[in-house]
Amino acid sequence: MPPRFKEPYSSAACPVEATLGLIGGKWKGIALYHLMGGTLRFSEIRRRVPGVTQRMLTTQLRELEVDGLIVRVVYPEVPPRVEYSLSAKGRTLEPVIVALKAWGEAHACSSQPRTAVAAA
Repeated sequence: MPPRFKEPYSSAACPVEATLGLIGGKWKGIALYHLMGGTLRFSEIRRRVPGVTQRMLTTQLRELEVDGLIVRVVYPEVPPRVEYSLSAKGRTLEPVIVALKAWGEAHACSSQPRTAVAAA
């Protein structure tokens, strides 16, 4: 069970629930996707994800670090330099992230207009 979660998962969808608990949220999957390309500094991640606030990105990266999916390295320099990279555990999510990207390209990012659902 991920360290941030106190209650164990008990439903039949436990593995799905656990995975979404780790990578769910608006920005975690995007940050993981960009880190698949290699180590990035905080400012580089923020530039690649322009819609996220500094506070939210910091929170999401901290959660990913606590859950063991990324590694944060702080260099004792002035100004401080912080770099993020995928951990070995985080690398195991690469096929999941690639599959999400492929699904999004095929189904969510099409140029076809979306149709409204008829009211029942």
